[in-house]
Amino acid sequence: MSGHEETIATCIGHTHIDIAWLWTIEQTREKVARSFSTVLRLMEEYPEYNFMSSQPQLYQYLKEDYPELYAQVKERIREGRWEADGAMWLEADCNLTSGESLVRQILFGTRFFEREFGVKNKVLWLPDVFGYSAALPQILKKSGIDYFVTTKISWNQFNKLPYDTFMWRGLDGTEILSYFICTIYPGETHHPFGASYNGLITPRIVNGTWERYQQKEINNDIMIAYGYGDGGGGPTAEMLENARRLSKGLPGCPRVKLGKVGDYLEKLSRTVSGENGLPKWVGELYLEFHRGTYTSMSWNKRYNRKCEFLYQDAEFLAALAMLLGENYPQTEINQGWETILLNQFHDIIPGSCIKEVYDHSRQQYEQLLQAGRQIAGKAMAAVAARIDLPEPAVVVYNTLSFRRNDLVTMALPESLSLPSLLNQDGSPLPVQIVEEDGCKKALFYAPEVPAKGYQAFTIGAQSAAVPTALAISPEKLENRFFSISIDSKGTISSFYDKRNRREVLQSGERGNKLQAFEDKPMNWDNWDIDIYYQEQEWEIDQVEAVEVLETGPVRGGVLIKKRFQDSVIIQKIYIYQDIPRVDFDTLIDWKEDQILLKAAFPVDVHADKATYDIQFGNVERPTHWNTSWDWARFEVCAHKWADLSENGFGVSLLNDCKYGYDIKDGNMRLTLLKSGNYPNPEADREEHRFLYSLYPHAGDWREGKTVPMAYSLNVPLYAKLEGSHPASLPQRFSFLELDRENVVLETVKKAEDGNELIIRAFECHNQRSRVRLTGYGALLEAWECDLLEKPLQQLEFCDGALEFEIKPYEIKTLKLRY
Repeated sequence: MSGHEETIATCIGHTHIDIAWLWTIEQTREKVARSFSTVLRLMEEYPEYNFMSSQPQLYQYLKEDYPELYAQVKERIREGRWEADGAMWLEADCNLTSGESLVRQILFGTRFFEREFGVKNKVLWLPDVFGYSAALPQILKKSGIDYFVTTKISWNQFNKLPYDTFMWRGLDGTEILSYFICTIYPGETHHPFGASYNGLITPRIVNGTWERYQQKEINNDIMIAYGYGDGGGGPTAEMLENARRLSKGLPGCPRVKLGKVGDYLEKLSRTVSGENGLPKWVGELYLEFHRGTYTSMSWNKRYNRKCEFLYQDAEFLAALAMLLGENYPQTEINQGWETILLNQFHDIIPGSCIKEVYDHSRQQYEQLLQAGRQIAGKAMAAVAARIDLPEPAVVVYNTLSFRRNDLVTMALPESLSLPSLLNQDGSPLPVQIVEEDGCKKALFYAPEVPAKGYQAFTIGAQSAAVPTALAISPEKLENRFFSISIDSKGTISSFYDKRNRREVLQSGERGNKLQAFEDKPMNWDNWDIDIYYQEQEWEIDQVEAVEVLETGPVRGGVLIKKRFQDSVIIQKIYIYQDIPRVDFDTLIDWKEDQILLKAAFPVDVHADKATYDIQFGNVERPTHWNTSWDWARFEVCAHKWADLSENGFGVSLLNDCKYGYDIKDGNMRLTLLKSGNYPNPEADREEHRFLYSLYPHAGDWREGKTVPMAYSLNVPLYAKLEGSHPASLPQRFSFLELDRENVVLETVKKAEDGNELIIRAFECHNQRSRVRLTGYGALLEAWECDLLEKPLQQLEFCDGALEFEIKPYEIKTLKLRY
């Protein structure tokens, strides 16, 4: 900008209200009423005052609790003085939330604002969220969102992001105009570059914000979000009086202008669209802070993962039943999703709330699981009734998008024996009977279960005499894939991969070391892990028992019991006759205070980068600490897997509910527990159950099929015993199937409006492809849609199937009419 142009501070009235934090959701409902009442009264006194508030969840609470107040808010929105924007159902965490959940956050949020107020959202407003996934730009643009606003990256510990106004380029190359609010704090802050979304309007703050803004050469207008927040409150009369005076100009200070977020960003977009364009930031926006939020409140994160997958499974099964004539339980499914979305608020799922919040959250999750299982069970029963079964059978349902060769675990009535099952060709499948969680269960290996479909296995009359390669003792686990030695410390002293003819572990190192670290961060106890945590470490090697659990024919395993101070750790290490993976089924009764727990696998793989699973794809991060940007990422977030590969060989570390990883110099570590003191002094002091797995493979993670293996670990096959009955459906059936391994069909659901089916797939290998979709029934029409389910273009059929192009890491949504 030329030096003589006037500088402006566009001030946005705002109150950030945490759905829960140091208070419960019930108290938040009261905070909303008080804060919004204050806004309405001040609007009567100050006609120039505009106000912005995000989070439809808050408006929903107001509508339920204070309908008269809600009507007044609606009137101000209709006048254009109250801005309802922000896109998401609430300001959700963007590290731990799954890709499909992020889509639902925007789908539910934008639909609420449009339905209730007739407004279309254009801004993702996330001032207080703890890092931003590289998948977000594409999700936003495909949801009709044009702008992204945040503040929190300014809290970085070590490195200052070089831009406040930039194009953020995501995983697939999609770009979105992004703005960092850089309002300086009223007082001192422990963040070296910290900025606030709870700004005040004073000459010092307005001028200091302009001085802090890094791109004066392209923009002379800064945004300030003013008003008390976190616990609500909003702007005050004093702030508005100051704004009136500063709007007339003060020498040496930007002129204050009260405005609206949408107007500001549209003007900014025009201002910066010149020849030189904006700088670009490529990839994730990693927050160098709050790294403990990937781990705190472990059971809460487990419930979230289980519910996300359960409700996607329930949707698919209900959609299949709908095509067979059943009613689709849309109300029940959407109510379930709303509760999932609620608990993804950026203090609830990260583990940074008070204890009372989690007492309530646990009840909600348990109700969610019960309701989701009922929806899925009812749909499976409807499908099973239509399968032609000449003899009693076990029907196995595969809700994933690829054919599976996988373990089935099903509860058995005490009175029932299940000697064997018969495959489609009549060959016998062995069944292993075990006791788990006080329940009799049957295990068997189900080969080639169709994608998004089912297969019926007839019950055999006698036990299958199948040779097994499992050899199990307290010192050694061996199958046709691996030979694993266990030492006196209960760790793996040798992990030999027979197929790849190499030792997986580094020379002289041991695998599955459980490491405890003193975890006393400088601030924000349940939020943070600081880089010095490794200075005080203990290996957990007090072994109380090692015993053989199972010897086959499907699975073999040993139980290792360890003690650490007042805590007990029980691990069941399983190997399989037919699955090339080692599982560590872990139960911990944790009693420790400010101790961080990790599982370590120092693997003999040469790689400068590791690959991590994120929403709708994966990212690479360095395994070295060359620069300050590298070592700032000493703890990172991933979803179902992380992988370290060299040319020809690699190792994946999978999990079923964990999110914190660190991989440096070949040492792969998964963070298991964090037990901070504030704001919940009882955080993680309880029983925990989780599963992680080591998966060596030939080739890199693509060739090694890490993605389907990680999905299989997280989404078990469903199995139901059925009696014989005649019907029309075959015993083996695939509802939908893609012909490309690099494309994952993540979601199948009924459309929000209408009876069409919505399917959502994504590309995960960074590979351009032409995809062929085949499936059940008479498909009449198909459209490509945006993520809000609005059709973009009609698709053509080719030889009775649907074909479409997909770009690297692209998310593709289709609407199908049967």
